Amino acid sequence: MTCRVMLMVSSMRGGGSERQTLLLLQKIDRDKLTPHLYLIDRDGDLLDQVPNDVPIHSFDEVSRGGELYFPGRRLRQQTNHVGKVIDEQAIDVVYDRTFHMTMVAGPACMARNIPRVSTIVSPPDHALPLVESRFVGLKRRRLAKAYRQSRSVIAVSQQAADSAEHYYGLPTGRVQVFPNPVDAEATRQQASLSQVSRDERLTIVCVGRMTPEKGHIDLIRGLHLCEQNWPDNLPAIRIWLVGDGPLRGELQTFWQQHSRGIHTLDFLGARNAAPYIQSADALLLPSLFEGMPNVVLEAMALKTPVIATRAGGTIELERSEPTIQWLEPGNPNSVANSIREFALDRHSANQRVTAAFRLIQQSHDVGQLTRKVEATLLQV
Repeated sequence: MTCRVMLMVSSMRGGGSERQTLLLLQKIDRDKLTPHLYLIDRDGDLLDQVPNDVPIHSFDEVSRGGELYFPGRRLRQQTNHVGKVIDEQAIDVVYDRTFHMTMVAGPACMARNIPRVSTIVSPPDHALPLVESRFVGLKRRRLAKAYRQSRSVIAVSQQAADSAEHYYGLPTGRVQVFPNPVDAEATRQQASLSQVSRDERLTIVCVGRMTPEKGHIDLIRGLHLCEQNWPDNLPAIRIWLVGDGPLRGELQTFWQQHSRGIHTLDFLGARNAAPYIQSADALLLPSLFEGMPNVVLEAMALKTPVIATRAGGTIELERSEPTIQWLEPGNPNSVANSIREFALDRHSANQRVTAAFRLIQQSHDVGQLTRKVEATLLQV
């Protein structure tokens, strides 16, 4: 019999963790592992891409009407439901990804002596207070306990691993680093699914959910600064913003109030980003922190130049040779300067593209990294 593994993530709405979970579901060796998927919300554009042989279990399909609210009730309900699924499906090992899924999986697996592999996707000292805005101290203690109980803890970057060991008080070396992989061939196929029209303007794409940590306001302020002193000999800038989120209305209002009409900012909403990354002159990532940004890996696979903040795991996507044009997080002036530098020196960008493509082939191959995760699941 193969080992029955249950991968846990909140939804399939298209974020980095959801895409990495989907990759594992698609690539796991069925001769060794039988994958199941557990979701809090059975929702998201990526649901249709989950392989047909993967059973999907979700908390939102459980009827819970008429119960009184008290703090922690929903978490307890989710934990009980996870335990029920583990029992009914005879799950051998659980793979929980993201803070919330670790808090849910921890007590459910501990009560049944089911081994877990936990994955940390962002530096928790930055991410946890932002993602879990209530009862942060309590959740920090629960997560520390859950990670200590995990048979193996993985982080997507060394930055995230170091942060987790310090923030949760874990022993040095407790957290292994498995960098996010990218399926270069699948990314190219996604990019070819639709044609994106563009003109002679210098076109930059920014992909990400519109939340504070993604730094969209710094990008927009930087573009506004570019309008104040833009050389006549350079083409106008057009920026595509791919993604949605709670800050979209605020960001649109800010641009409408401050734009001088020299450059263009297009709010495109949530959609398949790959065709836009491939068609753009560059990808710009203004995040305040990152674990290991999938969108940068995808840009590198598509040979699109990358401009990004020197933040979190993004730093680890440059090693012995330049792969990224850097800017400083939370700094609109740095954004403006980076856009000008890119417009003035496209030759250097081409050199970085070649080095970036070589890096993902050597260190972020989906086959090699899937085998490492498989081996860890089987070992525990």
